[in-house]
Amino acid sequence: MKELLIILVSSAIVHNVVLSQFLGLCPFFGVSKKTETAVGMGGALVFVITLSSFVTGLIYKFILVPSGMEYLQTIVFILIIAALVQFVEMFLKKCVPSLYQALGVYLPLITTNCAVLGVALTNVQDEYNILQGTINGFATAVGFTISITLMAGIREKIQYNDIPEAFKGFPTVLLTAGLMAIAFFGFSGLI
Repeated sequence: MKELLIILVSSAIVHNVVLSQFLGLCPFFGVSKKTETAVGMGGALVFVITLSSFVTGLIYKFILVPSGMEYLQTIVFILIIAALVQFVEMFLKKCVPSLYQALGVYLPLITTNCAVLGVALTNVQDEYNILQGTINGFATAVGFTISITLMAGIREKIQYNDIPEAFKGFPTVLLTAGLMAIAFFGFSGLI
């Protein structure tokens, strides 16, 4: 139980996928303009990463390893992730059309989000069992949601500030992300 708690805290906060590993930056910068959209993207990513961590762990352990085809892991993981993203996209289009419209092109981009594939590959590299890999995936997605929601809140607040012309727009966002990364670096001594 202690080991699972360490994985949970480490993946969500200490080794935040966006702010310390710099994975998943495309949706982090693109969807973090409104808090509601950021939370929606985070929720979709929690579902996709958690489920893909579980499914890729099963397939790796029970199909790829016994058959000696570990070298196919990246291709298989990408196919699994793409299928799960299609499922999420169909669900949101049917059940939450406003969120589907707000996420726009960034929802299908979850398929190519390197954070999703990075978690699946990290689970194999760190030799996590299926439960540990699923907890790692969930915690990583929660960490992504925390960082994208914080960024969206900050962007909403600084939108009305008097900012020099040279820093308006994306330069301010990059500086904010850098300061957030430095702040999250303070958690590095935690675990």
